[in-house]
Amino acid sequence: MESRKASPFRYAIGMFGTSIPVNMFKTYAAAFYVIQHGVTTEKFALILFLYTFLDAIDNPIYGFLSDRTRTKWGRRRPWLVIGTPLLVLSFIAFYNLPAFLSGNSIFVYMLLMYMLTGTLDSLINANYGALFPEMFRTDAERAKTNAMRQAFQLVAMGISIALTPMVTEKIGYGPTSIIYGALAAVVILYMAFGSRETMPEAVAEKPKLWPTLKAMFTNPKFWIFGVTNALYSAAMALVMQAVSFYTKYTLGLSGTASTIMLAVVLLLAMGGVVVWARLVKKYTVMPVWRFALIFLALAFIPLYFMKNLVGAIVASCFVGLGFAGAITTMDLIGARIMDEDTKKYNLRREGTYASAMGFMNRLSGLFTSLAFLLVGSLYGFQSGDNPGPMPGEAAKFLMAIFPFVVMALSAVTARFLRFPEDQSPPKSTQDADTPEAGAEK
Repeated sequence: MESRKASPFRYAIGMFGTSIPVNMFKTYAAAFYVIQHGVTTEKFALILFLYTFLDAIDNPIYGFLSDRTRTKWGRRRPWLVIGTPLLVLSFIAFYNLPAFLSGNSIFVYMLLMYMLTGTLDSLINANYGALFPEMFRTDAERAKTNAMRQAFQLVAMGISIALTPMVTEKIGYGPTSIIYGALAAVVILYMAFGSRETMPEAVAEKPKLWPTLKAMFTNPKFWIFGVTNALYSAAMALVMQAVSFYTKYTLGLSGTASTIMLAVVLLLAMGGVVVWARLVKKYTVMPVWRFALIFLALAFIPLYFMKNLVGAIVASCFVGLGFAGAITTMDLIGARIMDEDTKKYNLRREGTYASAMGFMNRLSGLFTSLAFLLVGSLYGFQSGDNPGPMPGEAAKFLMAIFPFVVMALSAVTARFLRFPEDQSPPKSTQDADTPEAGAEK
Protein backbone atom coordinates (compact mmCIF):
# COMPACT_ATOMS: atom_id res chain seq x y z
CA MET A 1 0.00 0.00 0.00
CA GLU A 2 1.19 3.54 -0.76
CA SER A 3 2.08 5.33 2.47
CA ARG A 4 0.89 8.74 1.40
CA LYS A 5 -2.72 9.60 0.81
CA ALA A 6 -3.79 10.51 -2.72
CA SER A 7 -4.06 14.24 -3.37
CA PRO A 8 -7.49 15.26 -4.74
CA PHE A 9 -6.03 18.45 -6.24
CA ARG A 10 -3.15 16.69 -7.97
CA TYR A 11 -5.45 14.09 -9.49
CA ALA A 12 -8.17 16.59 -10.40
CA ILE A 13 -5.88 18.98 -12.28
CA GLY A 14 -5.11 16.11 -14.63
CA MET A 15 -8.54 16.71 -16.18
CA PHE A 16 -7.30 20.13 -17.28
CA GLY A 17 -4.35 18.51 -19.01
CA THR A 18 -6.38 15.82 -20.76
CA SER A 19 -9.10 18.27 -21.86
CA ILE A 20 -6.97 21.03 -23.40
CA PRO A 21 -5.72 19.11 -26.47
CA VAL A 22 -8.80 16.97 -27.15
CA ASN A 23 -11.18 19.96 -27.13
CA MET A 24 -9.11 21.84 -29.70
CA PHE A 25 -8.48 18.64 -31.65
CA LYS A 26 -12.13 17.72 -32.12
CA THR A 27 -13.65 21.20 -32.20
CA TYR A 28 -11.40 22.81 -34.79
CA ALA A 29 -10.34 19.89 -37.00
CA ALA A 30 -12.96 20.86 -39.60
CA ALA A 31 -12.05 24.55 -39.48
CA PHE A 32 -8.37 23.78 -40.06
CA TYR A 33 -8.62 21.09 -42.73
CA VAL A 34 -11.95 21.79 -44.46
CA ILE A 35 -11.90 25.59 -44.50
CA GLN A 36 -8.18 26.27 -44.70
CA HIS A 37 -6.78 23.24 -46.54
CA GLY A 38 -9.53 22.11 -48.90
CA VAL A 39 -10.54 18.73 -47.45
CA THR A 40 -14.16 18.21 -48.52
CA THR A 41 -16.97 17.78 -46.02
CA GLU A 42 -17.63 14.32 -47.53
CA LYS A 43 -14.05 13.22 -46.81
CA PHE A 44 -14.19 14.71 -43.33
CA ALA A 45 -17.43 12.81 -42.66
CA LEU A 46 -15.68 9.62 -43.84
CA ILE A 47 -12.88 10.19 -41.32
CA LEU A 48 -15.38 10.62 -38.50
CA PHE A 49 -17.24 7.49 -39.63
CA LEU A 50 -14.07 5.38 -39.69
CA TYR A 51 -12.91 6.76 -36.36
CA THR A 52 -16.16 5.63 -34.73
CA PHE A 53 -15.19 2.01 -35.41
CA LEU A 54 -11.64 2.53 -34.15
CA ASP A 55 -13.02 4.17 -31.02
CA ALA A 56 -15.31 1.20 -30.42
CA ILE A 57 -12.35 -1.17 -30.50
CA ASP A 58 -9.48 0.69 -28.86
CA ASN A 59 -11.28 1.82 -25.68
CA PRO A 60 -11.94 -1.63 -24.16
CA ILE A 61 -8.56 -2.92 -25.38
CA TYR A 62 -6.64 -0.14 -23.63
CA GLY A 63 -8.68 -0.60 -20.48
CA PHE A 64 -8.14 -4.36 -20.51
CA LEU A 65 -4.38 -4.06 -21.04
CA SER A 66 -4.19 -1.52 -18.23
CA ASP A 67 -6.08 -3.83 -15.87
CA ARG A 68 -3.58 -6.62 -16.57
CA THR A 69 -0.48 -4.46 -16.12
CA ARG A 70 1.72 -5.20 -13.11
CA THR A 71 4.72 -2.95 -12.44
CA LYS A 72 6.34 -1.39 -9.39
CA TRP A 73 4.95 1.93 -10.68
CA GLY A 74 1.40 0.62 -10.64
CA ARG A 75 -0.93 -0.29 -13.47
CA ARG A 76 -2.02 3.10 -14.81
CA ARG A 77 1.05 5.27 -14.29
CA PRO A 78 3.31 3.62 -16.93
CA TRP A 79 0.64 4.03 -19.60
CA LEU A 80 0.14 7.70 -18.68
CA VAL A 81 3.86 8.48 -18.62
CA ILE A 82 4.53 6.76 -21.95
CA GLY A 83 1.31 7.81 -23.66
CA THR A 84 1.37 11.51 -22.78
CA PRO A 85 4.35 12.58 -24.94
CA LEU A 86 3.04 10.44 -27.80
CA LEU A 87 -0.37 12.13 -27.58
CA VAL A 88 1.16 15.59 -27.47
CA LEU A 89 3.44 14.95 -30.44
CA SER A 90 0.57 13.52 -32.47
CA PHE A 91 -1.70 16.45 -31.57
CA ILE A 92 0.98 18.97 -32.57
CA ALA A 93 1.64 17.11 -35.84
CA PHE A 94 -2.11 17.17 -36.63
CA TYR A 95 -2.13 20.98 -36.66
CA ASN A 96 1.32 21.42 -38.23
CA LEU A 97 0.67 20.18 -41.74
CA PRO A 98 3.90 19.51 -43.70
CA ALA A 99 4.34 22.17 -46.38
CA PHE A 100 5.12 19.67 -49.14
CA LEU A 101 1.69 17.99 -48.93
CA SER A 102 -1.06 18.94 -51.37
CA GLY A 103 -4.29 17.62 -52.84
CA ASN A 104 -5.32 14.13 -51.79
CA SER A 105 -2.16 13.66 -49.70
CA ILE A 106 -3.55 16.21 -47.23
CA PHE A 107 -6.64 14.03 -46.78
CA VAL A 108 -4.48 10.94 -46.21
CA TYR A 109 -2.35 12.82 -43.69
CA MET A 110 -5.44 14.06 -41.87
CA LEU A 111 -6.94 10.58 -41.79
CA LEU A 112 -3.82 9.00 -40.32
CA MET A 113 -3.14 11.75 -37.77
CA TYR A 114 -6.80 11.93 -36.71
CA MET A 115 -6.82 8.19 -36.02
CA LEU A 116 -3.48 8.31 -34.19
CA THR A 117 -4.35 11.33 -32.05
CA GLY A 118 -7.80 9.97 -31.28
CA THR A 119 -6.57 6.55 -30.20
CA LEU A 120 -3.82 8.04 -28.01
CA ASP A 121 -6.43 10.25 -26.37
CA SER A 122 -8.44 7.08 -25.62
CA LEU A 123 -5.31 5.52 -24.07
CA ILE A 124 -4.75 8.47 -21.75
CA ASN A 125 -8.37 8.81 -20.68
CA ALA A 126 -8.83 5.08 -20.12
CA ASN A 127 -6.05 5.11 -17.54
CA TYR A 128 -6.90 8.50 -16.06
CA GLY A 129 -10.53 7.48 -15.56
CA ALA A 130 -9.55 4.14 -14.03
CA LEU A 131 -7.52 5.88 -11.31
CA PHE A 132 -10.57 7.68 -9.92
CA PRO A 133 -12.39 4.79 -8.17
CA GLU A 134 -9.09 3.24 -7.09
CA MET A 135 -7.57 6.30 -5.42
CA PHE A 136 -10.69 7.67 -3.77
CA ARG A 137 -12.71 5.16 -1.82
CA THR A 138 -15.72 6.93 -0.30
CA ASP A 139 -18.55 9.01 -1.74
CA ALA A 140 -17.34 12.06 0.22
CA GLU A 141 -13.81 11.81 -1.22
CA ARG A 142 -15.14 11.17 -4.70
CA ALA A 143 -17.59 14.06 -4.61
CA LYS A 144 -14.89 16.48 -3.51
CA THR A 145 -12.35 15.24 -6.05
CA ASN A 146 -14.81 15.06 -8.92
CA ALA A 147 -16.05 18.58 -8.26
CA MET A 148 -12.47 19.81 -8.52
CA ARG A 149 -11.67 17.92 -11.70
CA GLN A 150 -14.89 19.02 -13.41
CA ALA A 151 -14.04 22.62 -12.54
CA PHE A 152 -10.64 22.11 -14.17
CA GLN A 153 -12.35 20.60 -17.21
CA LEU A 154 -14.60 23.65 -17.53
CA VAL A 155 -11.57 25.96 -17.37
CA ALA A 156 -9.95 23.88 -20.10
CA MET A 157 -13.10 24.15 -22.21
CA GLY A 158 -13.10 27.91 -21.80
CA ILE A 159 -9.53 28.08 -23.09
CA SER A 160 -9.50 25.42 -25.80
CA ILE A 161 -12.98 26.14 -27.18
CA ALA A 162 -13.87 29.76 -26.40
CA LEU A 163 -10.42 31.38 -26.64
CA THR A 164 -8.89 29.29 -29.42
CA PRO A 165 -10.39 31.32 -32.32
CA MET A 166 -8.81 34.50 -30.96
CA VAL A 167 -5.47 32.81 -30.32
CA THR A 168 -5.27 31.12 -33.71
CA GLU A 169 -6.21 34.36 -35.43
CA LYS A 170 -3.11 35.94 -33.90
CA ILE A 171 -0.52 33.15 -34.13
CA GLY A 172 -2.09 30.35 -36.21
CA TYR A 173 -3.14 26.77 -35.45
CA GLY A 174 0.36 25.31 -35.47
CA PRO A 175 1.89 27.47 -32.70
CA THR A 176 -1.35 27.25 -30.72
CA SER A 177 -1.18 23.45 -30.75
CA ILE A 178 2.43 23.59 -29.52
CA ILE A 179 1.46 25.80 -26.58
CA TYR A 180 -1.57 23.69 -25.68
CA GLY A 181 0.39 20.46 -26.12
CA ALA A 182 3.26 21.57 -23.89
CA LEU A 183 0.80 22.72 -21.22
CA ALA A 184 -1.07 19.41 -21.39
CA ALA A 185 2.14 17.38 -21.09
CA VAL A 186 3.31 19.22 -17.98
CA VAL A 187 -0.06 18.91 -16.24
CA ILE A 188 -0.73 15.25 -17.11
CA LEU A 189 2.76 14.14 -16.07
CA TYR A 190 2.49 16.15 -12.85
CA MET A 191 -0.73 14.26 -12.12
CA ALA A 192 0.66 10.87 -13.16
CA PHE A 193 3.81 11.01 -11.05
CA GLY A 194 1.71 11.97 -8.05
CA SER A 195 -0.83 9.17 -8.45
CA ARG A 196 -1.19 6.92 -5.41
CA GLU A 197 -3.10 4.00 -6.79
CA THR A 198 -3.86 0.87 -4.80
CA MET A 199 -1.27 -1.70 -5.81
CA PRO A 200 -2.66 -5.20 -6.42
CA GLU A 201 -0.43 -8.05 -5.38
CA ALA A 202 1.83 -9.33 -8.14
CA VAL A 203 0.32 -12.80 -7.72
CA ALA A 204 -3.25 -11.51 -7.84
CA GLU A 205 -5.37 -12.90 -10.65
CA LYS A 206 -5.31 -10.83 -13.81
CA PRO A 207 -8.65 -10.23 -15.51
CA LYS A 208 -9.28 -12.25 -18.69
CA LEU A 209 -10.79 -10.60 -21.76
CA TRP A 210 -13.89 -12.65 -22.53
CA PRO A 211 -15.05 -13.16 -18.93
CA THR A 212 -14.58 -9.41 -18.39
CA LEU A 213 -16.62 -8.49 -21.45
CA LYS A 214 -19.30 -11.01 -20.54
CA ALA A 215 -19.60 -9.72 -16.99
CA MET A 216 -19.76 -6.13 -18.21
CA PHE A 217 -22.19 -6.60 -21.09
CA THR A 218 -24.54 -8.78 -19.02
CA ASN A 219 -24.59 -6.20 -16.23
CA PRO A 220 -27.86 -4.24 -16.57
CA LYS A 221 -26.45 -1.37 -14.52
CA PHE A 222 -23.73 -0.83 -17.11
CA TRP A 223 -26.35 -0.40 -19.84
CA ILE A 224 -28.74 1.73 -17.79
CA PHE A 225 -25.95 4.06 -16.79
CA GLY A 226 -24.51 4.10 -20.32
CA VAL A 227 -27.83 5.09 -21.92
CA THR A 228 -28.51 7.69 -19.22
CA ASN A 229 -25.09 9.22 -19.74
CA ALA A 230 -25.37 9.14 -23.54
CA LEU A 231 -28.73 10.96 -23.46
CA TYR A 232 -27.38 13.62 -21.10
CA SER A 233 -24.23 14.06 -23.20
CA ALA A 234 -26.34 14.40 -26.36
CA ALA A 235 -28.35 17.19 -24.78
CA MET A 236 -25.29 19.20 -23.77
CA ALA A 237 -23.38 18.54 -26.99
CA LEU A 238 -26.39 19.71 -29.01
CA VAL A 239 -26.78 22.87 -26.93
CA MET A 240 -23.13 23.80 -27.45
CA GLN A 241 -23.59 23.42 -31.20
CA ALA A 242 -27.03 25.07 -31.30
CA VAL A 243 -26.14 28.30 -29.47
CA SER A 244 -25.04 30.02 -32.68
CA PHE A 245 -28.29 29.00 -34.42
CA TYR A 246 -30.33 30.23 -31.46
CA THR A 247 -28.67 33.63 -31.17
CA LYS A 248 -28.82 34.28 -34.91
CA TYR A 249 -32.25 32.97 -35.89
CA THR A 250 -34.25 33.17 -32.66
CA LEU A 251 -32.76 36.24 -30.98
CA GLY A 252 -31.54 37.96 -34.15
CA LEU A 253 -28.14 38.76 -32.63
CA SER A 254 -24.48 38.43 -33.64
CA GLY A 255 -21.96 35.78 -32.70
CA THR A 256 -20.91 37.78 -29.63
CA ALA A 257 -24.18 36.75 -28.01
CA SER A 258 -23.20 33.10 -28.47
CA THR A 259 -19.92 33.70 -26.65
CA ILE A 260 -21.76 35.41 -23.79
CA MET A 261 -24.28 32.58 -23.41
CA LEU A 262 -21.59 29.89 -23.48
CA ALA A 263 -19.53 31.86 -20.97
CA VAL A 264 -22.53 32.08 -18.63
CA VAL A 265 -23.12 28.33 -18.81
CA LEU A 266 -19.46 27.52 -18.13
CA LEU A 267 -19.06 30.07 -15.32
CA LEU A 268 -22.23 28.91 -13.56
CA ALA A 269 -21.08 25.33 -13.95
CA MET A 270 -17.70 26.16 -12.39
CA GLY A 271 -19.33 27.65 -9.32
CA GLY A 272 -22.12 25.11 -9.24
CA VAL A 273 -19.93 22.04 -8.83
CA VAL A 274 -19.08 23.16 -5.28
CA VAL A 275 -22.76 23.43 -4.38
CA TRP A 276 -23.64 20.07 -5.87
CA ALA A 277 -20.67 18.41 -4.16
CA ARG A 278 -21.97 19.65 -0.81
CA LEU A 279 -25.41 18.29 -1.64
CA VAL A 280 -23.87 14.89 -2.37
CA LYS A 281 -22.09 14.97 0.98
CA LYS A 282 -25.33 15.81 2.78
CA TYR A 283 -27.90 13.71 0.91
CA THR A 284 -25.74 10.98 -0.79
CA VAL A 285 -25.10 10.62 -4.47
CA MET A 286 -28.10 8.73 -5.92
CA PRO A 287 -30.91 11.18 -5.04
CA VAL A 288 -28.73 14.16 -5.93
CA TRP A 289 -27.83 12.59 -9.29
CA ARG A 290 -31.47 11.98 -10.17
CA PHE A 291 -32.48 15.47 -9.06
CA ALA A 292 -29.66 17.02 -11.12
CA LEU A 293 -30.90 15.27 -14.28
CA ILE A 294 -34.47 16.46 -13.67
CA PHE A 295 -33.25 19.99 -12.94
CA LEU A 296 -31.23 20.09 -16.16
CA ALA A 297 -34.18 18.82 -18.20
CA LEU A 298 -36.48 21.53 -16.82
CA ALA A 299 -33.77 24.18 -17.35
CA PHE A 300 -34.19 23.94 -21.13
CA ILE A 301 -37.86 24.97 -21.04
CA PRO A 302 -37.32 28.73 -20.41
CA LEU A 303 -34.99 28.96 -23.41
CA TYR A 304 -37.95 28.25 -25.70
CA PHE A 305 -39.80 31.38 -24.54
CA MET A 306 -36.93 33.89 -24.46
CA LYS A 307 -37.01 36.70 -27.01
CA ASN A 308 -33.96 38.80 -26.04
CA LEU A 309 -30.40 38.33 -24.81
CA VAL A 310 -31.13 39.23 -21.18
CA GLY A 311 -33.82 36.57 -20.93
CA ALA A 312 -31.61 34.04 -22.69
CA ILE A 313 -28.76 34.76 -20.25
CA VAL A 314 -31.06 34.24 -17.27
CA ALA A 315 -32.28 30.95 -18.76
CA SER A 316 -28.66 29.93 -19.43
CA CYS A 317 -27.93 30.31 -15.72
CA PHE A 318 -30.31 27.44 -14.97
CA VAL A 319 -28.72 25.32 -17.70
CA GLY A 320 -25.28 26.00 -16.22
CA LEU A 321 -26.42 24.95 -12.74
CA GLY A 322 -28.02 21.77 -14.08
CA PHE A 323 -24.90 21.01 -16.10
CA ALA A 324 -22.83 21.37 -12.93
CA GLY A 325 -25.05 18.87 -11.13
CA ALA A 326 -24.72 16.31 -13.88
CA ILE A 327 -20.93 16.51 -14.19
CA THR A 328 -20.50 16.47 -10.42
CA THR A 329 -22.47 13.26 -9.93
CA MET A 330 -22.18 11.27 -13.16
CA ASP A 331 -18.69 9.89 -12.57
CA LEU A 332 -19.61 8.95 -9.00
CA ILE A 333 -22.29 6.62 -10.34
CA GLY A 334 -19.85 5.04 -12.77
CA ALA A 335 -17.44 4.46 -9.88
CA ARG A 336 -20.20 2.72 -7.92
CA ILE A 337 -20.73 0.27 -10.77
CA MET A 338 -17.00 -0.48 -10.87
CA ASP A 339 -16.99 -0.98 -7.10
CA GLU A 340 -19.83 -3.47 -7.35
CA ASP A 341 -18.04 -5.46 -10.06
CA THR A 342 -14.85 -5.61 -7.96
CA LYS A 343 -16.77 -6.74 -4.89
CA LYS A 344 -18.67 -9.42 -6.82
CA TYR A 345 -15.80 -10.94 -8.81
CA ASN A 346 -12.79 -9.99 -6.65
CA LEU A 347 -11.03 -8.59 -9.72
CA ARG A 348 -9.74 -5.07 -10.38
CA ARG A 349 -10.81 -4.09 -13.90
CA GLU A 350 -11.69 -0.39 -13.58
CA GLY A 351 -9.75 0.32 -16.77
CA THR A 352 -12.02 -1.81 -18.93
CA TYR A 353 -15.15 -0.38 -17.33
CA ALA A 354 -13.95 3.22 -17.60
CA SER A 355 -13.11 2.71 -21.28
CA ALA A 356 -16.43 1.05 -22.08
CA MET A 357 -18.35 3.79 -20.29
CA GLY A 358 -16.40 6.35 -22.29
CA PHE A 359 -17.45 4.66 -25.50
CA MET A 360 -21.09 4.59 -24.39
CA ASN A 361 -20.83 8.30 -23.77
CA ARG A 362 -19.65 8.83 -27.34
CA LEU A 363 -22.85 7.21 -28.62
CA SER A 364 -24.46 10.56 -27.87
CA GLY A 365 -23.51 11.45 -31.45
CA LEU A 366 -26.34 9.24 -32.67
CA PHE A 367 -28.87 11.44 -30.85
CA THR A 368 -27.35 14.73 -32.00
CA SER A 369 -27.35 13.42 -35.58
CA LEU A 370 -31.04 12.63 -35.18
CA ALA A 371 -31.71 16.18 -33.99
CA PHE A 372 -30.16 17.73 -37.11
CA LEU A 373 -31.98 15.22 -39.31
CA LEU A 374 -35.31 16.13 -37.69
CA VAL A 375 -34.78 19.88 -37.88
CA GLY A 376 -34.47 19.57 -41.65
CA SER A 377 -37.59 17.45 -42.11
CA LEU A 378 -39.77 19.28 -39.58
CA TYR A 379 -38.77 22.89 -40.23
CA GLY A 380 -37.16 22.80 -43.67
CA PHE A 381 -33.85 24.08 -42.31
CA GLN A 382 -31.11 22.96 -44.72
CA SER A 383 -28.24 25.40 -44.27
CA GLY A 384 -27.38 29.03 -43.67
CA ASP A 385 -28.06 29.66 -47.37
CA ASN A 386 -31.41 27.88 -47.14
CA PRO A 387 -32.75 28.20 -43.57
CA GLY A 388 -36.34 27.40 -44.53
CA PRO A 389 -39.56 29.25 -43.60
CA MET A 390 -39.17 28.95 -39.79
CA PRO A 391 -35.49 29.30 -38.87
CA GLY A 392 -36.31 30.76 -35.47
CA GLU A 393 -38.47 27.77 -34.55
CA ALA A 394 -35.87 25.41 -35.95
CA ALA A 395 -33.22 26.96 -33.71
CA LYS A 396 -35.49 26.63 -30.67
CA PHE A 397 -36.01 22.97 -31.53
CA LEU A 398 -32.24 22.41 -31.43
CA MET A 399 -31.67 24.56 -28.36
CA ALA A 400 -34.65 23.74 -26.17
CA ILE A 401 -37.13 21.13 -27.42
CA PHE A 402 -34.84 18.25 -28.38
CA PRO A 403 -32.48 18.72 -25.39
CA PHE A 404 -35.49 18.73 -23.06
CA VAL A 405 -36.81 15.50 -24.57
CA VAL A 406 -33.53 13.58 -24.35
CA MET A 407 -32.82 14.92 -20.84
CA ALA A 408 -36.30 13.86 -19.73
CA LEU A 409 -35.56 10.39 -21.08
CA SER A 410 -32.23 10.46 -19.26
CA ALA A 411 -33.95 11.31 -15.98
CA VAL A 412 -36.49 8.52 -16.49
CA THR A 413 -33.77 5.98 -17.33
CA ALA A 414 -31.86 6.96 -14.19
CA ARG A 415 -34.81 5.83 -12.05
CA PHE A 416 -34.13 2.22 -13.07
CA LEU A 417 -30.59 2.24 -11.69
CA ARG A 418 -30.50 1.08 -8.07
CA PHE A 419 -27.86 -0.20 -5.71
CA PRO A 420 -28.43 -2.54 -2.76
CA GLU A 421 -28.41 -1.31 0.81
CA ASP A 422 -25.08 -0.90 2.56
CA GLN A 423 -22.98 -1.09 -0.60
CA SER A 424 -19.50 0.11 0.22
CA PRO A 425 -16.50 0.42 -2.09
CA PRO A 426 -14.58 -2.87 -2.07
CA LYS A 427 -11.65 -3.10 0.29
CA SER A 428 -8.52 -4.71 -1.07
CA THR A 429 -5.98 -6.43 1.13
CA GLN A 430 -3.70 -3.46 0.67
CA ASP A 431 -6.26 -0.72 1.13
CA ALA A 432 -6.41 0.40 4.74
CA ASP A 433 -8.97 3.16 4.20
CA THR A 434 -12.34 2.63 5.86
CA PRO A 435 -15.06 2.77 3.21
CA GLU A 436 -18.19 4.71 3.81
CA ALA A 437 -21.18 2.47 4.32
CA GLY A 438 -24.87 3.01 3.95
CA ALA A 439 -25.40 3.47 0.20
CA GLU A 440 -28.85 4.64 -0.74
CA LYS A 441 -31.37 3.14 -3.07
